[in-house]
Amino acid sequence: MKTRSQFLIGATRSGSGKTLLTLGLLAALARRGVNVQPFKCGPDFIDPTLHQLAAGRPSINLDLYMMGKECCRTSFHHYASESEAMVVEGVMGLFDGGEASSASLAALLDLPVLLVIDVRSAAESVAAVIKGFESFDPRVKICGVICNRIGSARHRKLIEDAVREHCESEVLGFFPRDIDFEMPSRHLGLHMGHEFTGSDARLDKLAAAVEEHIDLDRLLQFAARPVSETVLSTEPSVSQKKRRLAVARDEAFCFYYQENFDLFESCGFELVEFSPLHDTSLPANLDGIYLGGGYPELYGQKLSANVEMRRAIANFATNGGFVYGECGGFMYMTRDLTDGDGEVFPMAAIFPVSVRMKPRLSRLGYRTARIQNDCLLGRAGETVYGHEFHYSDIIARDPGLEYLYSTEDGGKEGCVSDNALGSYIHLHLARSRHCLLRLHEIINSN
Repeated sequence: MKTRSQFLIGATRSGSGKTLLTLGLLAALARRGVNVQPFKCGPDFIDPTLHQLAAGRPSINLDLYMMGKECCRTSFHHYASESEAMVVEGVMGLFDGGEASSASLAALLDLPVLLVIDVRSAAESVAAVIKGFESFDPRVKICGVICNRIGSARHRKLIEDAVREHCESEVLGFFPRDIDFEMPSRHLGLHMGHEFTGSDARLDKLAAAVEEHIDLDRLLQFAARPVSETVLSTEPSVSQKKRRLAVARDEAFCFYYQENFDLFESCGFELVEFSPLHDTSLPANLDGIYLGGGYPELYGQKLSANVEMRRAIANFATNGGFVYGECGGFMYMTRDLTDGDGEVFPMAAIFPVSVRMKPRLSRLGYRTARIQNDCLLGRAGETVYGHEFHYSDIIARDPGLEYLYSTEDGGKEGCVSDNALGSYIHLHLARSRHCLLRLHEIINSN
């Protein structure tokens, strides 16, 4: 029976080096000529852009809360169907996150776990940690361990001897502390993939370090699983009449799920990229505009100064065009944005709302919401699943403005103005395909 390697990179806690080692493993496999498909457990937008740099193909999010078990399983097999290896980067510690944890995803998809441990301030105790992770959940199988930030040959021997004596798992690599691969970060996490300068040379160096310090062949052997012959489709069944959807993609608007793009295209939409930062006009013959999340707060002055684009988007909405914004995109649709220094920048003014950046995190977590009233995204009462992560908040809002969602905590969220819709919630459409079907149906009927 044909096999291929698939594994999840998990860790004992956040900050252990998961992302660094994921990038190194992806880069090493790609440089061997292996067709490797990267995935990211959870809602993160940033790590997948780094995965794409290392693997040379888009990374796919798998989120048990937003997508549910069946959609996660379907998406995994769909995107894995043409690959030789699948590497899933976990989130937080392996068992953190309840039913949406990396461990739950590994159990669902039969993914053996490569456990990453930061051993910088420990020796024999590392064996006790590994033993606890081996026995904590019988559904989860550890296929090997990477000891990150090893200090010396003696440090390595102390850990190696203790693990050999007390654990079932094998240490497949000892990664040194002095690997020079800086990963800068800011308020929403690491920098995006497109911001890494000299990435090819840096990834070459990281891949070489993985080949030197990790037994990659043994890892691939331990992670081999039979190949499923069934390829599951993620495509909704609708008319293939093409509709043009403009997608904002630049430094300010860069938070998107690749599968959402694929679902839009499979639903009959042609995606056309544009830049609210750099372009002065919209693409021609549009049926809608999609403004994703990102960092409008870092580019408030440039976005505001591009008056032509602000007016073009506002006019499109005023004339009944479909405009949808999430988080950063929603902020751009408001009347004005106050940045962290207190400077106010006019935005597209589609919604009579003002937003302001705050020094502390405003909201982080999953959201379940119901559509308030019939709109282009769905019918009243239909449920959507998403995630929020933002430092800004609404500081002024027209009291007559319609809300988009009612939330599970009894609150209201988002804004609706004719066919313009926006909210702080990022949606994954795999579990909310009714939104796509509704949008396509209404646009085609006009």
